[in-house]
Amino acid sequence: MSAFVHQTVLLLETVTLLEPSEGRVIIDGTLGGGGHTEALLERGARVFGIDRDPRALEAASSRLARFGDRFTPVKGEFGDAASLVEGPVDGFLLDLGVSSPQLDVAGRGFSFMNDGPLDMRMSDEGETAAELIERLPEDELADVLYRYADERHSRGIARELKARAPKTTFEAVDAIKAGMARKAWPKDIHVATRTFQALRIAVNGELEQLERALASLPSLLKVGGRAAIISFHSLEDRAVKHAFRALCGEAPDDTPKGLPVTRVQRADFKSLSRKPIVASEAEAAQNPRARSAKLRAVEKVSAS
Repeated sequence: MSAFVHQTVLLLETVTLLEPSEGRVIIDGTLGGGGHTEALLERGARVFGIDRDPRALEAASSRLARFGDRFTPVKGEFGDAASLVEGPVDGFLLDLGVSSPQLDVAGRGFSFMNDGPLDMRMSDEGETAAELIERLPEDELADVLYRYADERHSRGIARELKARAPKTTFEAVDAIKAGMARKAWPKDIHVATRTFQALRIAVNGELEQLERALASLPSLLKVGGRAAIISFHSLEDRAVKHAFRALCGEAPDDTPKGLPVTRVQRADFKSLSRKPIVASEAEAAQNPRARSAKLRAVEKVSAS
């Protein structure tokens, strides 16, 4: 197994919001390399680290062995946290998206920069990206590309993906390039960025997982418990923002202006981040992945 080393994003900001201390129980729903969990453990908390990637679980378990039974690795999906860990708990953390070790290993199939099998599964189970492309009708595949990545050339790309049925990442890149006119290629990102993002989200059911996790917060957290979620693209951040606003009893963003509506339900939560917390210039310069990170947090203040 290659080393699962991941550069943790917004570490200090996240740990500060979760207020780890001796006796507090926190769930890290996206364990990954264990960076956030390590910082929480160092401050005395007990942490359950959930991940569906067996490589991440193995590497993090080795890294965190010195903390003994205060760290418990759990194989599973963060959307099922409420059933995987007996609650309620004091804290819940998610660092969404794909991790650096998953991108860097060509055999995982996440990266358009390395040639490898078109897999993209965060676990070793279920349908691969190549199998997803083969199974979906062309119009449904195009819808996936548009819905999960706002790919405006989704129809042409889907047509080429279906025609070529790529089995490797580079074959997929070639299909994507053929699916749009050369002059339409984006100038600020790689031509395959959006399509690879959409396929990864679809293969791993990432947004469905996030929806389940957000829905579980009222029962998962005890009064005084906090949830902190780091997102990396607009679909994730929008889901977190809207869910947190609803938990805090606030009107959704699409409420027409002028209507006398300020609260839509009992407010059992309060916001800890009126605006998303972003990386400092120094962190963004040192870790380019941090540039798109947005951290939001809420605290449960009462029980219904």
